[in-house]
Amino acid sequence: MSCPTAPPGPTVLLNSGAQMPVLGLGTYKLRSQDEVLTAVDAALACGYRSFDSAAVYQNESELGKALRELMPKYGLTRGDVFVTSKLDPKDHGEKAREAVLHSLDLLQLDYIDLLLIHWPGTEGMPVRDPRNIGNRAQSWIALEQLYAEGKVKNIGVSNYTPTHMRQLVKDCKVRPAVLQVEFHPRLCQKELRSVCGELGVCFQAYSSLGQGEFISDPVVAEIANKYGRTSAQVLLRWAVQQGVPVIPKSSNPDRIKGNAAIFDFTLRDTDMDRLSALDCGQRTDCWDPYEVV
Repeated sequence: MSCPTAPPGPTVLLNSGAQMPVLGLGTYKLRSQDEVLTAVDAALACGYRSFDSAAVYQNESELGKALRELMPKYGLTRGDVFVTSKLDPKDHGEKAREAVLHSLDLLQLDYIDLLLIHWPGTEGMPVRDPRNIGNRAQSWIALEQLYAEGKVKNIGVSNYTPTHMRQLVKDCKVRPAVLQVEFHPRLCQKELRSVCGELGVCFQAYSSLGQGEFISDPVVAEIANKYGRTSAQVLLRWAVQQGVPVIPKSSNPDRIKGNAAIFDFTLRDTDMDRLSALDCGQRTDCWDPYEVV
């Protein structure tokens, strides 16, 4: 893959005042140092400046090392990249602070740009157990403290439902900057997007490609052919054209390059509507956050 160094893409303003890139590289399932290094190198060359990790991905150390090694190659400093990580569900509650500090140690960074609570429930606890509510609240207090200390620059949540969001903002001192959830034409999340708009929270998408299975959808393929684009580019464009940041994951340099080419075309309203009409509430994730009390 040959990709001349591209300028960074557009950003979105968070309620903290920070700018977050609209396009980021998801790193789920990227484990080995070589795999992470190859993906990050390709991404930086193509203008990516945001990198999404998590404690449960077990690649924070590899990501931090790759960024430290590659940023000088592209004339970048720490402030030029946006690093996201997430709290492991097993560390909800009193263990949250130490868990985030451990992520910082693994990344070998002075701060994390965005720290998300990965899941509303506590690992090993029944989803209907009311202790999940208290653990979430305790975790958020820990994130607020780390935010005040400057160890994390933005805090947010992932996989929260409208109920979880309203519970959080009722008592929090710092509102979440981001809600990251599954979002694609078959799961349009209208209520959640409305709640985020109401609360001033950035709605960010993961699984924009349906873990790859939506690439062959006949409607998506037809629209992609019409624009001379790939199905992946159409699915990503559908999201960003609605103002939704995306973090497609890939270890393939050519796909990483292709996924970045989404800002030089616009889908017609009729085609946006055709894609949105595919909404059927289908989740590709095997876990349903609506089951968590």
